[in-house]
Amino acid sequence: MNEILTLYWQLFSTFFIIGMFTFGGGYAMLSLIESEVVSNHGWISPEAFTDIVGISQMSPGPIGINSATYLGYTVIQNAGGSQALSVLGSVTATFAVVLPSFLVVLWICVLFTKFKSNPYFGNLLKDLRPVVIGMIGAAAVMMMTPTNFFDWTSWLLFVVAGLLSYFTNAGPISLILGAAVAGILIY
Repeated sequence: MNEILTLYWQLFSTFFIIGMFTFGGGYAMLSLIESEVVSNHGWISPEAFTDIVGISQMSPGPIGINSATYLGYTVIQNAGGSQALSVLGSVTATFAVVLPSFLVVLWICVLFTKFKSNPYFGNLLKDLRPVVIGMIGAAAVMMMTPTNFFDWTSWLLFVVAGLLSYFTNAGPISLILGAAVAGILIY
C-alpha cells in the first residue's frame, strides 16, 4: 500500500511539472509525458505509450489530459491497485496536469486586465510562439516510429497532407478525411 501511496505522489508531481512547463496544448505535452513515464520512471513501455496516445486521440477531449487520465489509471493498476485505486490514479494525474494551467490562466486574467495595453506583455506572448512550434515538432518526431510510419506510402501521405495544409486552405478535417480515403484505397 505504501508503494501505491508513493505512486500517487509521483503521479501528481510528475504531471504537475508537465502541466507547468508545457505551452501549446496536448500535442506539445506528449514529448514531455513520454520522457517522464517511459524513460525517467519506466512506468510503461514505448509501445504501450504509442497505444495510449492513439486511444487518447480517439477519445473526446484534449490529448494531453486524456493521456494523463489513462496513464494515471494504468500506473496504479500495473502496481497492483484495485479498480477504485486506479480511478483515483486517473483523477490524480488529470488534476495535476490541469492545475498549473488553471492557476496560470487565473493569474494571466488578473495581469491581462492590468497590463493589456503594455507592449512588453504583447511581445512576451509573441516570443512564446517559436517554443510552442518546437514542442509540437518534437511530439511529431517522437511519433515517427517504425510502428507509425512503416513504409513509403505513409510518408507520401504525410508529405502530401503537409503540402496541402501549407499551400491551400485545406482544413484539418478535410485533410484527415482525405488521408483516410487515400489510406483505404492504398491499403
